[in-house]
Amino acid sequence: MSNLTEHKKATLLVGKDLILATKPYAKEERAKSWLYAGSTFTLLALSLFGTWFANYFLLKLFCSIAAGLLTSRMFVIYHDYLHHAILNRSFLAKMIMTIFGIYVLAPTSIWKRSHDYHHKHNSKLFSASIGSYPIMTKKKFLALNDSQKRSYLATRHPLTILLGYFSMFFIGMCYNSFKASPKKHIDSLIAMVLHISAIVLVFWFGGWQAWLLTIFIPFFIPGCLGAYLFYAQHNFPTASFAENKDWSYETAAMESSSFLMMSPFMNWVTANIGYHHIHHLNSRVPFYRLPEAMKAIPQLQKAKTTTLGLKDVIACMRLKVWDAEKERLVSLKELN
Repeated sequence: MSNLTEHKKATLLVGKDLILATKPYAKEERAKSWLYAGSTFTLLALSLFGTWFANYFLLKLFCSIAAGLLTSRMFVIYHDYLHHAILNRSFLAKMIMTIFGIYVLAPTSIWKRSHDYHHKHNSKLFSASIGSYPIMTKKKFLALNDSQKRSYLATRHPLTILLGYFSMFFIGMCYNSFKASPKKHIDSLIAMVLHISAIVLVFWFGGWQAWLLTIFIPFFIPGCLGAYLFYAQHNFPTASFAENKDWSYETAAMESSSFLMMSPFMNWVTANIGYHHIHHLNSRVPFYRLPEAMKAIPQLQKAKTTTLGLKDVIACMRLKVWDAEKERLVSLKELN
């Protein structure tokens, strides 16, 4: 009888009560955090070593692709660390993550500032597009001149997302942040200088093939994957957006953040970032406890979903502006 009562209560959780229900899962297991972070970092280092020193090209290529996928996983672990979900107050973790942030062209100063802003303003129609892809209403878009329309559409273009290594990370995270505030984002300058220096040195000592396998592929894969995941987690056919006065944190998490369903392998590569609605409800839940939270709380199983399937990818990429009358994102074809 007690279990039945608890189940009924669980099914009635709304608003802040839903956030409170996730609190038991917002506790890390420190040994597990170190195991996952340490093993991923070690495998990444070994893969990069293999891109340079392996004896056969196909083995080098395998190591290069593995390095790209492992960088994607390590990035989500890094992202969890900056949310204080794992390894909080560890000096060793701080050193490792700071170095990794510079390595991956997402230094701690800009990533944390922009990403924290994103969490506090996710799906608001009239807020700065800091840390997220800009979204305009149909009315505002139609009032733009042609140049402004092209500029807006370029930020959401599939090619921009495909080239996330350059558009989102090198230019967006590093160059733009340092240009806007040099004193606050000196680590962005350090990241750019070290990255360009590494490219020059690898070219000098190893040639174009070494650059391709040791730098380009290991950065292109997580850049593209990360840019698309970040886009699709908030720009999918059933996503909801709200004017600032009608916005609430809990609703934005459940209605404007997707559960991106992936294979077990891709869930491992992306460190469960597909459970994005739960992450937006409570960013202190460690990545390895997100499936546990979803299994335990019925409301979380009613998430809006998308996948990495071609049909869903195309459907997400077609979405351009928010139509307030239809209360959904629409494509240019529908707009015209």
